[in-house]
Amino acid sequence: MVASDIQNFSEGRTKARAYFCYLFSKNIPNRLPSLSIEMIMPRLLKIKADLQNCEGVYLLDYRGVQVTPTFTANTQKDEDAGKIRADRAYYYRAVREARCTITDPYPSLITGELTVTASQPIYDENGELLYIACLDMPIDEVIKIARQSTSDVFFSKLFKYAYGSFAFALIAIAVLLFFKSLQSFFIYEITPSHFEIKNVFEATILLTLALAIFDLAKTLIEEEIMGRNKEHNISGPHKTMVRFLGSIIIALSIEALMLVFKFAITDPNQLVYAMYIVAGVAMLLVTLAVYIKFTKLKIED
Repeated sequence: MVASDIQNFSEGRTKARAYFCYLFSKNIPNRLPSLSIEMIMPRLLKIKADLQNCEGVYLLDYRGVQVTPTFTANTQKDEDAGKIRADRAYYYRAVREARCTITDPYPSLITGELTVTASQPIYDENGELLYIACLDMPIDEVIKIARQSTSDVFFSKLFKYAYGSFAFALIAIAVLLFFKSLQSFFIYEITPSHFEIKNVFEATILLTLALAIFDLAKTLIEEEIMGRNKEHNISGPHKTMVRFLGSIIIALSIEALMLVFKFAITDPNQLVYAMYIVAGVAMLLVTLAVYIKFTKLKIED
């Protein structure tokens, strides 16, 4: 199990819930008089038989107490009957939302692997809650359900390989820039006894550009390939944009500082051109701040 599976589940969660809602509504009677366990369980077991690799099904009453054994793939766990499940998300979310729900992935008590529980509240003809029907499915099977389209799978793999190719090409460029910056120490003989500000700044610019490109490639690999996601309030392409532009702003600031020193010594009349770069850096900073502000607001909404 990798982080990308969690991300894939998050993206397909709506489709998966709609699928389980359809199964429950099609097979299990609801809002009818004289509903009983004997009427509901055969239909719930039919859903289990129709679903490949279903881990188990069971029924809770309106208080969250399990009123049936847990029917697994090959056996039934009679000892589960009578256990209180009122603190489980599949119970209280179904009660609170009064509709079919699916939980976040959690370790299964049956297999130890990550699983997802779909639950459906069952009411009598007066709208009083009677039971909660529950169905456990492994997360990989839920992902397959949410991504049944062949085109979805194809383009997902295509984009992942494309991002991987670009990311490793960027890493190669970053490595070349890194070695070029190290080479400048030998070309310009940068030592404590032979120290030129101009040469040091040029080496620093190369190192900063290498860092910016490497950081971009690292973000692409983590988020688009490995699926490690998305910290704080900025994520996805927004996070990539912010980190990359931040590194570029640092590189331009160093370039502007280098020009200020250079023109101050050689030709003060040319300082105005260095100030143009400083103004451009300031505009980038303001624009980036506005971008972060509006991006954060959009995500929070």
